[in-house]
Amino acid sequence: MTTASPVGNSPRRVLFASLIGTTIEFFDFYIYATAAVLVFPHLFFPESDPASAVLQSFATFSLAFFARPIGSALFGHFGDRVGRKATLVAALLTMGLSTVAIGLLPTYASIGVMAPVLLAVCRFGQGLGLGGEWGGAVLLATENAPPGKRAWCGMFPQLGAPIGFLCSTGIFLLLTEVMSDEQFLAWGWRIPFLASAALVLVGLWVRLRIHETPDFQKTLDKGERVRLPMLTVLMQHPRALLTGTFSAMATFVLFYLMTVFALSWGTSQLGYTREHFLMMQMVGVLFFAAAIPLSALFADRHGRRLAMILATVAVLLFGIGFAPLFASGSSVSVVLFLSLGLGIMGLTYGPVGTILSEAFPTEVRYTGASLAFNLAGIFGASLAPYIATRLAQDHGLAYVGYYLAAAAALTLLALLSMPRQAKQAASA
Repeated sequence: MTTASPVGNSPRRVLFASLIGTTIEFFDFYIYATAAVLVFPHLFFPESDPASAVLQSFATFSLAFFARPIGSALFGHFGDRVGRKATLVAALLTMGLSTVAIGLLPTYASIGVMAPVLLAVCRFGQGLGLGGEWGGAVLLATENAPPGKRAWCGMFPQLGAPIGFLCSTGIFLLLTEVMSDEQFLAWGWRIPFLASAALVLVGLWVRLRIHETPDFQKTLDKGERVRLPMLTVLMQHPRALLTGTFSAMATFVLFYLMTVFALSWGTSQLGYTREHFLMMQMVGVLFFAAAIPLSALFADRHGRRLAMILATVAVLLFGIGFAPLFASGSSVSVVLFLSLGLGIMGLTYGPVGTILSEAFPTEVRYTGASLAFNLAGIFGASLAPYIATRLAQDHGLAYVGYYLAAAAALTLLALLSMPRQAKQAASA
């Protein structure tokens, strides 16, 4: 049986396939994040006081980040053994089915404690799928990239994040406009989760029409596939894995502070309505989306590593000014806060995928890049909303900013400590 030649891959089809998949994946992920603030505390943790219910909801939110490295290992193994295309299809199905299942779950009022248990299981499934999705989408784009356009192509799957956020936030805003709070909590919240099924079908149709990437095809032709990609990454590339993980840490901390934590704190402590704050976040996400291609262009011209270092310094400085902007009491100031923070997020997010993919050789690239990215999710994002909420409650918003600045300092140190070959690739 011969493998389909990658010659038939259209650049537009490849980039669209990488973009549509991550858009769907992040749409699914973000509707959970939004629901974790607005819905789940009321429907799945009603026996707790409001503050504890939110923290418990955030705990289920964090569960996916611990599932993501498992997804990286599982899907990465097959991605480096079988191929990028088939693995990406499987990851998309895992994520999509888990999301639809959340929309069908009975609540605490119906089945008691089993409701949050089933919610946690579905959330774990979301994490498995996303753990395998991101790395494959980035490799699909970068391994088909023409010379000098690696960061530009690598940013297309990254654009799925702001597009997915805009879609998820938009549908929640639409639902709040057309139905009462009672209707929304009774059944309306289920619509975004069930609607993702249609998006998954579109993503599958696109991905089934592409061929294997040229880089992986060369690995197949040369017989260079490794037997156990995960073991090879851990034994032969530990420094690349460690520095890659912490190189992406600040990106995760910043994003989930600007989305999940900001939404929770803004609606519960600063007096903004759900609709008002979501609209302000959507303005900020536009800056997020605009900054991603700008950072990619800079990265291709001046080096991916330099682009990441400058963006990380911006994250550190933003952390110092976090509290004054967010807690000013002015909507204009909050919009500026969200736009600045999410814009800086775009500057880090644009080149990070390309940097991580270049840190590992082709035969273990799916596993290595996915694992580094998702371990960064554990350290940077899994507990970020929870930690930030406790810091803000116990010590004030300024300490949330210090937490962000500390994460940026660790990322900066990791970027400066990258292995030589990764530095050379990222500087090209």
